[in-house]
Amino acid sequence: MSTMNTFSGKKFDPMEICPDDIRLDDIAHALSLLCRGGGHMKYFYSVGQHSINCMKEAKARGWSKRMQFACLMHDASEAYIADIIRPVKMHLENYLEIEDMIAGKILEKFWLEDLTEEENKKWKQIDDDILSHELKMLMEGERDSNPQPLHAVPDLSERAWRDVEKEFLALAEELSEEIKREKMTAGNRK
Repeated sequence: MSTMNTFSGKKFDPMEICPDDIRLDDIAHALSLLCRGGGHMKYFYSVGQHSINCMKEAKARGWSKRMQFACLMHDASEAYIADIIRPVKMHLENYLEIEDMIAGKILEKFWLEDLTEEENKKWKQIDDDILSHELKMLMEGERDSNPQPLHAVPDLSERAWRDVEKEFLALAEELSEEIKREKMTAGNRK
């Protein structure tokens, strides 16, 4: 068995990941240390900061806490398998299968496994919209591009990873507790 070690000290085989292996502090820590764009940015800009920007855009659009949390967690699988740039990722069928499997366990852990096709399209659209701003501001070859209009102003500043980790974790804990409460309340009504 091949095991990975996480920030929190958990050890498990990522190919056999289960919801009990998944921890918000591991996700927040890892994503705050992973650079977007394969590191080809003007400065360090993390997957964690990108995820926070996606969540804040969902909030600015008036989306539910559930959708805000889905936006925050959309790249959480990368905490366990790292990030691969889009132009390469689309050619790695096996990677995409593994990413989907891990993402499914994360969604299950945080009560988001029942996202509809429409909800998944919505968070993917925000991911693309934020990306358009990141490309223009943080990648030299895209400075003449025209980003999609947003409802919020994304924070594309150079931030300390510890600050991103702390903010991501606080947002994730708050939203996950709210989603859990909603699920339990809905379950009690049945």
